[in-house]
Amino acid sequence: MSLFITFEGGEGSGKSTQARLLYRKLQQLSVPVLLVHEPGSTPAGEKVSRMLKHGKDVRISPLAELFLFNAARAQLVNDVLKPALKKGQVVICDRYTDSTMAYQGYGRGLNKETINNLNELATGGLKPDITFFVDVPVKTGLARKTEEADRFESETLSFHDKVRSGYLALMKQDPRRFITIDGLKTKNEIAEEILGIVTGRIGKNSLRW
Repeated sequence: MSLFITFEGGEGSGKSTQARLLYRKLQQLSVPVLLVHEPGSTPAGEKVSRMLKHGKDVRISPLAELFLFNAARAQLVNDVLKPALKKGQVVICDRYTDSTMAYQGYGRGLNKETINNLNELATGGLKPDITFFVDVPVKTGLARKTEEADRFESETLSFHDKVRSGYLALMKQDPRRFITIDGLKTKNEIAEEILGIVTGRIGKNSLRW
């Protein structure tokens, strides 16, 4: 059965680690699974990603950010996500439309209706079945970052607080899709919790962690 799973969270939440761990475990269970990330996972998307995250010498307005993220997203949906889901794969996506609403909507202050409309256009209405929101306090997440900060990680504490508030608001709007994960638990505790939820949905007995 096809299943579309997204991972969301602020900087340093551990969501990318959990997406990779879930991918590896499902592979071990012989589940047809694909792992992708946003922005990226297509040649065009990777170029957009480099500009958005590391183009510190290029000024990118909030509205331009919105268009760039959705340009990369449209390519990903068309070239990768829809074909994989049509083949019956489980697709794991590290960030998706909720990131755009949290970062560009709540963080940057762009009009939320405009963001919804562009997200809908870029995805063709493709929505996740499950969204795992890995939640950690903002200061804790930022303190975990050890590599040179990218454009978003370099933002103010106030910006990141707004992003987290945005995620919390989105969860309240769609509680059936969102599953909150305590990002302060150990890596293996979190992974076991997520694996149990996913294997329950696809009718597989989970491996021992």
